[in-house]
Amino acid sequence: MKEYGSNIQKLTDYIVSLPDREQRTKYAHILIELMRQIHPNMREGIDYSKKLWDDLYVIANFDLDVDSPFPPPPKEILGKKPMTVPYNQQQLKHRLYGRNLELLVVKAMITQDYDERKAFVSYMVRLMKSFFQVWNKDTIETNDCLQQILELSGFKLQKEIDDLRRDGLMESSPRDGSSNRQRSQQNHPQGGSQFRDNRGGNDRGGDRSNDRDRNRGDRNNVDRNKNFSGGFKTSSDRNNTRNDRNNNNRRPR
Repeated sequence: MKEYGSNIQKLTDYIVSLPDREQRTKYAHILIELMRQIHPNMREGIDYSKKLWDDLYVIANFDLDVDSPFPPPPKEILGKKPMTVPYNQQQLKHRLYGRNLELLVVKAMITQDYDERKAFVSYMVRLMKSFFQVWNKDTIETNDCLQQILELSGFKLQKEIDDLRRDGLMESSPRDGSSNRQRSQQNHPQGGSQFRDNRGGNDRGGDRSNDRDRNRGDRNNVDRNKNFSGGFKTSSDRNNTRNDRNNNNRRPR
């Protein structure tokens, strides 16, 4: 086996040539650990250990007689071929888009909401254009995509496609339809009244906070007046006192 190299092959041949079974078993376990170190990225476990022993038997051409924790594999596994995977026999009308597009067409046909069906068709048109650009350098027209969807639906989406041809594609995806709107209405059953109530509560709270600020400001003004009445000097008084000191220092003694 090439993944283990020629040295493992030589060591295996040497182990097979040993006459003592106990010695062959001892060297075989050592060789298994060496094979484990050659591929350290492999996971530890029973399956991996069994794979190493199976590989060792294959390298020894099934002539290894040792006491191993696993039974030797059958010789038929070397010539056994894997099962043939059958090809997909589904006849796709447009293989370029794959099977998923046909499933989306079926899902759009069974959708109850009319706007949701239009959103499905618009989404499929954008999807078809992206698939088309993967395999072709040119782009496909919107009308061609709508015609192909119409044929895949058996002309059951005729009305929706006619409206899209007249009004243009919808920007929203199928997930942005009525289900999300219903979910939002269930979460907020009162509509905008709840917002108005909360806003009113915030206004009343703001009024109370403004009243507290005004009262606090009035108390600060009263305290400030008391301080001034107690003899605190203003800035002009302090400037006059500083000028008098300078003039006294300048007078000759």
